[in-house]
Amino acid sequence: MPAPRTHRLPRRATATLVIVFMTTACGTTIARDVDPGRDALGTTGAVTAGHPLAAEAGLRVLEAGGLAMDAAITAAAVLAVARPHMNGVGGDMFLLYFDSGTNLTYALNGSGRAGSAKTLEELKAEGLERMPGSGPLSVSVPGAVGAWAEGLRRFGTISFAAALEPAVELATAGLPVSERLAADIAGAEAKLRREPEAERLFLPGGAPPQPGDILPRPDLAETLRTLQEHGPDELYTGALGRKVVRFLQEREGLVTHNDMADYLPEWVQPISTRYQGFQVMAFPPNTQGVTLLEELALLQHIDPDLAALGHNSADYLHTLSEAIRLAFLDRNNEVADPQAMRVSVDELLDETRIRELAATIDPAGSAPVLWTEPTEDHPNTVYVIAVDQYGNVVSLIQSLFATFGSGLVVPDTGIVLQNRGSLFRFEEDHPNVFAPQRRPFHTLCPVIVLSNDLPWLALGTPGGDGQTHTIVQVLNNIQLFGMSPQEAIDAPRLRRLGDGSLAIEDRVPQEVRDALEARGYTVHARSGWTAEFGGAQAVLIDQIAGRRSAGADRRREGWAVAY
Repeated sequence: MPAPRTHRLPRRATATLVIVFMTTACGTTIARDVDPGRDALGTTGAVTAGHPLAAEAGLRVLEAGGLAMDAAITAAAVLAVARPHMNGVGGDMFLLYFDSGTNLTYALNGSGRAGSAKTLEELKAEGLERMPGSGPLSVSVPGAVGAWAEGLRRFGTISFAAALEPAVELATAGLPVSERLAADIAGAEAKLRREPEAERLFLPGGAPPQPGDILPRPDLAETLRTLQEHGPDELYTGALGRKVVRFLQEREGLVTHNDMADYLPEWVQPISTRYQGFQVMAFPPNTQGVTLLEELALLQHIDPDLAALGHNSADYLHTLSEAIRLAFLDRNNEVADPQAMRVSVDELLDETRIRELAATIDPAGSAPVLWTEPTEDHPNTVYVIAVDQYGNVVSLIQSLFATFGSGLVVPDTGIVLQNRGSLFRFEEDHPNVFAPQRRPFHTLCPVIVLSNDLPWLALGTPGGDGQTHTIVQVLNNIQLFGMSPQEAIDAPRLRRLGDGSLAIEDRVPQEVRDALEARGYTVHARSGWTAEFGGAQAVLIDQIAGRRSAGADRRREGWAVAY
């Protein structure tokens, strides 16, 4: 008999909550009482995910004897149904995997490449000055489905069809609409109305669904069943893939049949840096994992010691902001598809260079003078952690990029297509310049932290550019300031915006915000628990006792379970 489970749904800051959801095992509804202030604790396994149904589905896989990869891919597939505006069959995925059999960490790149129907010169000749933020030109090859199957092939024990089954059952039954989902769809109403298929699916009856409604997903259910029957290649070389390409070509998109057929998920070497006595493992370019490592490397060399500055003091928050600023200069200028980069990860993280940059950070200093414009935020991503009884760990993140991605839905499939291609640049001297079959830059940033070569912490978050900001703060809260995962996630945090101003949750004391204003920062105080600051999830692993402590963020729909 499985050990008792503990559950965590961080939706509000108030006392006990009740959430009602549909179990994919039997189609019945059950209610669980949830204390939003505690970690989920277990000694065998743990799962966190960006929606309760996904975490529960993943945990059921572990309880049935499945491994971390089985649980993670099952949860990822459920998220494709449960968070339709943030991820799905038409999106991309990255994961880190720690294998307890070899004590090695692996990285799986499930991002697609740009289509090859047109060159940069041809796009410019049509009058374009930048890649559109939505629409057919913004769509690159969707990589998530192929990566789900590849993760299972190498490190799973259940079939691809079995991993998709809970997602199929949820799509067949229809998705219960939460308050968060209702608000997110309402916020995207104008975008959805621009496309008839998107409007038909997500504005049923001509209006956004309300909390408590059931959102029908029969087209997506049939797509998932087709993938179960024919396998992941159906999306890339089968009739389903031909339907996707035909739809895009009719809209003068860039993705061709050959682009889809050529797609392969890629196992790559993770990158890492030492921080506070730990080894932080991150994903290499084409993601901003190197940017996270650069921020940590800079903070490692701060004098005085970072912890001595005090949690969320003005000195501490200024120092974080400066590390982010310096790392983002490198990110914005250099990080891209590794085949196009001008510098290597090793050069960006060179210790001599990092020491010199860190020496420019004065914890008591003032805000730097910047001449930049605010950038659009794209916080639409989901994240999964799975830890099994053997100590295998998956840290997985997947996304459409913008809300409802490109805004395009392939008719009669339920597939929302991502807009990752919109991140390409048109400046020919920039490494992230558009080129056919080049991977675009991604903000997605899964993390596994090792202690003595074994997993100590799995950590990640949605949040676009702000992902590294959130990860650094949650990691410091746990390691430097002794918080549990849930305490570390709940603690108020900062986000440095593209124009150099600081968004800070107003639970940071007023005197700290005033002190930062006095240093020359523009400070935007944020009330409540908003998605602007990400949706962090973490599992802390006690290597001696074997205990798993899991937390998830009330700023979104995160859910943590353990047994």
